[in-house]
Amino acid sequence: MAAPLRHMLRDDDVSHDEQLQILRLGMKFRENRFHARPFEGPQAVAVLFDKPSTRTRSSFSVGVAELGGYPLVIDKGGSQLGRGEPVADTARVLTRMTSTIVWRTFGQDRVEEMARYATVPVINALTDEFHPCQVLADFLTIAQHRGGVDSLAGKRIAYLGDAGNNMANSYLLAGATAGMHVAVAGPYGYLPDPAIVDDAKTIAKHNNGSVLVTTDPFEAAKDADCIFTDTWVSMGEESEYATRSKPFWDYQVNDELMSHAAPNALFQHCLPAYRGKEVTGSVIDGPQSVVWDEAENRLHAQKALMTWLIGKQREDDDLLA
Repeated sequence: MAAPLRHMLRDDDVSHDEQLQILRLGMKFRENRFHARPFEGPQAVAVLFDKPSTRTRSSFSVGVAELGGYPLVIDKGGSQLGRGEPVADTARVLTRMTSTIVWRTFGQDRVEEMARYATVPVINALTDEFHPCQVLADFLTIAQHRGGVDSLAGKRIAYLGDAGNNMANSYLLAGATAGMHVAVAGPYGYLPDPAIVDDAKTIAKHNNGSVLVTTDPFEAAKDADCIFTDTWVSMGEESEYATRSKPFWDYQVNDELMSHAAPNALFQHCLPAYRGKEVTGSVIDGPQSVVWDEAENRLHAQKALMTWLIGKQREDDDLLA
């Protein structure tokens, strides 16, 4: 019997045990980039971009090829979606030609509509609300450096900066799913949606984790096993940097802030990074930084996710043997 259709639209679309399955498979791909080739044929994977990308484009394109498939990369200007074709119509077409649909877009409603009409897995490669692929890679990086996948539960992580953005939302939901103790800190006016915080708290309680939302960066960083941050200005807002960055200077990740974390705390950033702004050069280029492993792990985590979603992992436990 074929595995039921699954999507990855937000971080809590998988359970605690399912997240562990994906991350364990990600470690297998770290050890052997050709551990499995479920798209052999080749089968096509549609990789759609409404926003610019370096790491997402590279990791999905290379990842699909290494899984034996063909990455059908389509930019906004090269599709009818960019000219106003309904998402449902695009879904109906792509679902007949591809094995998976990956989409980096704006509103979360767009990937949700794609998933409603698709009969193949749909993956959120970043929306304004969530970035689940990034956080899978981030957790794979913690596992790589701090005791393996099964050691993630109970770890303390802290995210600082714009706590109302997609990265904060994903750390809350994914961290709660993992059974971590998650803290996010940002200034008033840049805190997470209370509905997402409530969801995260409910998930955390089930998995013996916890959630803290605060305006105090040092409270969030206290004893953290890993510190995360992101650029203070999202794509398309660069011209407003001087104005938009003002509330965030107290949340810069620097040596003083890192001193409040655990002595061997890691530092991660989803990139691109702006040294001297959200993070100092001494931190991102220092010994606690694992940002380049983190960037590489996008490849391994996304290959694991695609493999798992198309049912190969859920049907064939030998992939983890």
